[in-house]
Amino acid sequence: MTQEERRTEILALLAQAKEPLTGSHLSAVLGVTRQIIVGDVAVLRARGEEIIATPRGYLLYPQSLAVHHSTIAVRHGSDEDDLAQELNIIVDLGGTVLDVTVEHPLYGELTANLQLSSRAEVEQFIDKMKELQAEPLLVLTGGFHLHRIETPTAEVMGSIRDALREAGLLAE
Repeated sequence: MTQEERRTEILALLAQAKEPLTGSHLSAVLGVTRQIIVGDVAVLRARGEEIIATPRGYLLYPQSLAVHHSTIAVRHGSDEDDLAQELNIIVDLGGTVLDVTVEHPLYGELTANLQLSSRAEVEQFIDKMKELQAEPLLVLTGGFHLHRIETPTAEVMGSIRDALREAGLLAE
């Protein structure tokens, strides 16, 4: 299999996948190292393919029916219960948490793709954070952070804002 054939196959596998695919999974399927997959994905992204690297693996940017995007500012502690509460409010009300952004004093904006749209995905994210003994980006900013959220309507986004406000998590 040539490089181009492998890259075409990566795109096909990602297009068919219902969940993110890890670099390790792709390397096993295609019979190459994970580093080869990382390089192939970098080349595909440089060519304009909308491949997102999430904590759960690679996926193609979803071409969803959602029509409303909004950015919200939130603030809370760094423990997993606070984090789960915030993310679950968003996904329970029909939102997808596209990413998280913090303002770093040296690097400026730091953004990480999340692509969380269900309680199961939130739980996987929290479990991975615990497994890696990692801290969320919000520890860099005293709890302040931004989320880009995708919802089917502006009304759903309004409900999310109201619920976050009621929970004392919305930074206004």
